[in-house]
Amino acid sequence: MTETASAKPEETPKISPSTQASVAAEQMDMPASKLMRFGPDNPLRLDEGTEIAPWQIAYETYGELNADKTNAILVCHALTGDQYAASENPVTGKPGWWSVMVGPGRPVDTDKYFVICANVLGGCLGTTGPASTNPETNEVYGLDLPVVTIGDMVRSQAKLVEALGIDTLFAVVGGSMGGMQVLQWASAYPDKVFAAVPIATGPRHSSQNIAFHEVGRQAVMADPDWCHGQYAKYGKRPTKGLSVARMAAHITYMSDESLHSKFGRNLQDRSAITFGFDADFQIESYLRHQGMTFVDRFDANSYLYVTRAMDYFDLAAAHGGKLANAFLHTKTRFCVMSFTTDWLFPTSESKDVVRALNAAGANVSFVEIESSRGHDAFLLDEAELLKTMRGFLTGASRARGIPAPGDGNEPQR
Repeated sequence: MTETASAKPEETPKISPSTQASVAAEQMDMPASKLMRFGPDNPLRLDEGTEIAPWQIAYETYGELNADKTNAILVCHALTGDQYAASENPVTGKPGWWSVMVGPGRPVDTDKYFVICANVLGGCLGTTGPASTNPETNEVYGLDLPVVTIGDMVRSQAKLVEALGIDTLFAVVGGSMGGMQVLQWASAYPDKVFAAVPIATGPRHSSQNIAFHEVGRQAVMADPDWCHGQYAKYGKRPTKGLSVARMAAHITYMSDESLHSKFGRNLQDRSAITFGFDADFQIESYLRHQGMTFVDRFDANSYLYVTRAMDYFDLAAAHGGKLANAFLHTKTRFCVMSFTTDWLFPTSESKDVVRALNAAGANVSFVEIESSRGHDAFLLDEAELLKTMRGFLTGASRARGIPAPGDGNEPQR
């Protein structure tokens, strides 16, 4: 049986605990966002070959669904993102991670569209993941949760969309791991996706990216407080290992140019090197800060699960090794975007997707955006990114017969 949680009230009480870690722990089963629960009679089939039930998915919505239910956009988040794309995160208190893109008058215009963003399967902010309570044992799943894939994440989102009474999505958009989900959506549910915008992503994870993820996972698992994944049982948290994993990953999100322009070899609060192992350089201090703040909002086992899901992603493998076969006869409109200094998902990988879409006869446009900011550019206020998204969604909206961004008198942002 599917149970729909009631809409989030206008005034949501502030969560009182003083530390982000304790607030995050409270969100794992009962998030501050909307929540859809699926009972034992509605299991989620996983690529691993097993099922989970009951299970749940946490999500947020912005804007209003029109009478014909033709204006829904699904926003898919990246590796350590969440459902709070355009609203305050209850753990960090920070604005939504894509507020520059999603909101009234923004390219993903919540005055025109009904926007859905769900926490991914395997996450740690309300959707079933390793930090969730296993209903069979009443203890945290830990590593007892089956390993999940991008396909599983999309399958859970499809069940949510269906439960919301939406037959077809106007668009699915997202960057990085979110872009992988966009590609999976367009391949697995071509009749349910009118338009797709995969940004800074690829059709499979490269060996280099798998290598970086493995370094991060080994850092987590080498922490003595990881306790073979059972740290919750012992009241511990592998914060040191997770912090190192985040530091290593964060380097891949930036370009050499952005690191040099932001930090160079500048010293941190000192006039000379110390001949020791404190954070002499600003870049060292920055990475340590990134690591320390991350562990307060994210679960270590979830990090293992979502990185593994990205590693396993290979869209062509499920279609005879030919990527074009994943999109044969599709009617979905595509806009593929990449960034010049993104070495995590270089433009060559986006071009692989574009060539496959062309071979499949799909309607596709492609833009490589000049940016010095590396992979993280898709999250930032990049003028060409915003302009391209607005232009593509405007054209797709008119083809769909629904209002487009800028059709009213609201300011263009």
